[in-house]
Amino acid sequence: MVTRAERTTFGEWWWTIDRWLLFSFVALMVSGFLFGLAAYPPVANKLGLPTFHFVNRQAAFLLMAGAIMVGTSFLNPRQVRRLALLLFLAGLGMVILTLFYGAEVKGARRWLNLPGFSLQPSEILKPAFVVMAAWAFSERQSRQDMPSLTIAMLILPLAVVPLIRQPDLGQTILISAVWCGLFFLAGLHILWVIGLAGLGVSGLFLAYRFLPHVTDRIDRFLNKGNGDTFQTDMALESFLSGGWFGRGPGEGTVKRSLPDSHTDFLFSVIGEEFGAITCILVVLVFGFIVVRGMMRARANADPFCRMAGAGLVMLFGLQSFINMAVNLNLVPPKGMTLPFLSYGGSSLLSVALTSGFLLALTRKRPKSALTDRMPAHQAVPRGAMPQPAGG
Repeated sequence: MVTRAERTTFGEWWWTIDRWLLFSFVALMVSGFLFGLAAYPPVANKLGLPTFHFVNRQAAFLLMAGAIMVGTSFLNPRQVRRLALLLFLAGLGMVILTLFYGAEVKGARRWLNLPGFSLQPSEILKPAFVVMAAWAFSERQSRQDMPSLTIAMLILPLAVVPLIRQPDLGQTILISAVWCGLFFLAGLHILWVIGLAGLGVSGLFLAYRFLPHVTDRIDRFLNKGNGDTFQTDMALESFLSGGWFGRGPGEGTVKRSLPDSHTDFLFSVIGEEFGAITCILVVLVFGFIVVRGMMRARANADPFCRMAGAGLVMLFGLQSFINMAVNLNLVPPKGMTLPFLSYGGSSLLSVALTSGFLLALTRKRPKSALTDRMPAHQAVPRGAMPQPAGG
């Protein structure tokens, strides 16, 4: 048993980490693997692969994701910023590479084929982008001599232009929404709200007008008789088939006809085999993480930790909402995974970094550890007893 008196690295980590958030992430990882035991084998058999091909790979991915999440949670805020900067530059560089050397799938270039595996660089870019944007917005509050607002304004097009060129509208909308949320938290004027809203609507209109796959998806969503809606129809059929309590693990039949049942539509498989009640419990876990994360971010004394924590929670929560909304046919399909539950190494790497950064930034730290980032009038006076920050 680790006591509060221990001054080891692990001891300090254990008593400063938000264990509610940590256990919630672990619960999602474990439940995701159990749900995958029902969803992955039929997909593997359909593709002519060994029955437990995806199960074994997901187990390896989850172990790596857990190690990355826990390892990242040991970092202090300065180390988080430095790692995010390196990942942002690396992720942006690889996203640009996909435009020239990426594997083309359904008319989009989003993947790099590396020795032994494929990587979707935009997944690495997302959490790093959020941390860098939060840093730029938070510096505006503590360093008036730094062009932080200009940096924050430039970092968005720097990230989204290559994503639009892939094209990847789902990831573009996601990180743009988080960026706007951070801009709002930084205290933007109402005119900026109106301007950004108009820019967002204009961007969606242009995407609908000039990107054929976006036009096709929106048309199919608005007019069910216009084009192929097989995947969303099967997703809804899964929920209807499962009812409140589900058909039982491994007893689902609709999942065998669902093309992406192991990735984008895993939530539908959960509905068919485990029932609507289990789906509600899954939603509650995601909701708890969002509420808990926002509360911890709001209570943090450091502007950077507060902004970055809120941004990472928004990223996690919005991605979860979009995936489940697509499964319920509430929004057009976006090709977005459900954090910690859907199959995929790139997705798990992104979510592990997101959760690891969040755990690191919401750890309890004395104000004396934050004085190098706080304005002089907020610093702890010499000889004063530092109080815990971050709730």
